[in-house]
Amino acid sequence: METPTTNHTYPWLRFYPKGVPHDINPDAYPSLAALIDEGCQRFRDRPAYACMGKQLTYGELDSLSKQFASFLQNDLGLKKGDRLAIQMPNTLQYPVAMFGALRAGLAIVNTNPLYTSREMQHQFKDSGAKAIVILSNFASNLEKILDKTDIQHVIVTQLGDLLGFPKKQIVNAVVKYVKKLVPSYSLPNAISFNDALSRGSRQPFQPVAIKNTDLAFVQYTGGTTGVSKGAMLTQRNMIANVEGQDVWMKPAGIPEGEGVFVAALPLYHVYALTTNALSALRSGCMNLLITNPRDLNAFIDDLKKYKISAFTGVNTLYNGLLNHPRIGEVDFSNLRVTSAGGMALQTSVAERWKKLTGNTPCEGYGLTETSPVLSSNPVDGSVRVGTIGVPWPSTALKIIHDDGTDAPLGEPGEIVARGPQVFSGYFNRPDETAQVMLGDWFKTGDIGMMDKDGFFKIVDRKKDMILVSGFNVYPNEIEDVVSQCPGVLEVACIGVPDQKSTEIVKIFVVKKDPELTVDSIKSYCRENLTPYKIPKQIEFRSELPKSNVGKILRRPLRDEELAKQKK
Repeated sequence: METPTTNHTYPWLRFYPKGVPHDINPDAYPSLAALIDEGCQRFRDRPAYACMGKQLTYGELDSLSKQFASFLQNDLGLKKGDRLAIQMPNTLQYPVAMFGALRAGLAIVNTNPLYTSREMQHQFKDSGAKAIVILSNFASNLEKILDKTDIQHVIVTQLGDLLGFPKKQIVNAVVKYVKKLVPSYSLPNAISFNDALSRGSRQPFQPVAIKNTDLAFVQYTGGTTGVSKGAMLTQRNMIANVEGQDVWMKPAGIPEGEGVFVAALPLYHVYALTTNALSALRSGCMNLLITNPRDLNAFIDDLKKYKISAFTGVNTLYNGLLNHPRIGEVDFSNLRVTSAGGMALQTSVAERWKKLTGNTPCEGYGLTETSPVLSSNPVDGSVRVGTIGVPWPSTALKIIHDDGTDAPLGEPGEIVARGPQVFSGYFNRPDETAQVMLGDWFKTGDIGMMDKDGFFKIVDRKKDMILVSGFNVYPNEIEDVVSQCPGVLEVACIGVPDQKSTEIVKIFVVKKDPELTVDSIKSYCRENLTPYKIPKQIEFRSELPKSNVGKILRRPLRDEELAKQKK
């Protein structure tokens, strides 16, 4: 670490990794399209992505994404600023579609493939998306709600579309006919992804004038109100985080254009979107895309094919790998950086990972609204396990009390952040935006504290948010869905600590119909909620705790559960 230097934000001293500047230039590129252009040219002959045994070079990515951009422009007539939804897991099609859309000046709406039709409808309608690229496995859900959205163009892709002959045909046939993972659907006006590329190749792509203040992503996140909101991330927001990662990673000593980064987290999640997909354009690394990280056997088979340089993951992922009997088959001798985020990194997992790989996970911190990284432990070996590290270059964090005043050193309070990666607001929700901004400071809602060296630690988080395997679950949404289940009178939702997934969802239900059962509630939830949001525990009560104005109180329920676990 360098000698401590006084930071302009704090009267205390702050450490920085040796060789990492305190500031970056968020205007290093006029747009993400310019970053894509440079990365694809600089590393043209190097592999950019690998998935299911197939590699795409940066040159091939350049050509295919331009074809897709041309298709969006010339065939669909989409204009700068229009929103394009992408709904698929990690496949080679994802970066092609994403980079093509960014080159065409579109804003991308990343969508979780596991969303139910109800969740899809809200996101697509709220964002005003005009087009969507969707994996065929999920097209039946789109069919149910397409007429309730503004989507005019549907591009459907199959899992193996970019794997080449004959693997494409084999994979697509197995997925559809053997594993039966593609429910029947009818989207008569849909265009196939490969047909879109073919049509786009017939006309040249016309570069678009894009400013760094233009919208790049509408990235959805839950809210304390229970309404999923679109965080508006500008070109400049994303470039700032890419530049931050580029300088932060330098001490790891990964040669430019030679790194192999594991992308096991989904690219639709802002963490992998920035730290893997976009940052690769600066470092020239190859991203190893893991389509289904739950299949640990196949995951380990993929890891064995490469000498990986960096690994992006969450606690549950590392824990799952550590407990797999075949993990010892993987060669970790080239691993230089293990990045952990999305959820708290357990000390036991960090220690076991270091023992296995020789590399201590560097826990970091960020939010969808901050593109996402705000802070991280240094990658030069000076990791402080149990902390979220120090703020990234050009980023300021501080701790405040409820009244907005600064908290003294070492005292807990709400973490607020300021920097070029902080979003421009929630899409079409100025009132929601105003609630989370304190001047130019973003109120994270997370409770933390800072030590004398400038390292931050999360003490607690938003009192009602539930964290399930790195995904935010908001009780209001669960309560809203369950309350519509026939036979339910009242419902309250909380998170219950769980060793495997950090927390699980538990609901307390007051019956309206005495015949209501746990199974009927779970069946209803499966139809209306993504799997990780479905309550794992359901308890019937005759009444729920309430305030003097009739508001259901969750805190007494949480306190009861914690008391049970302490016994």
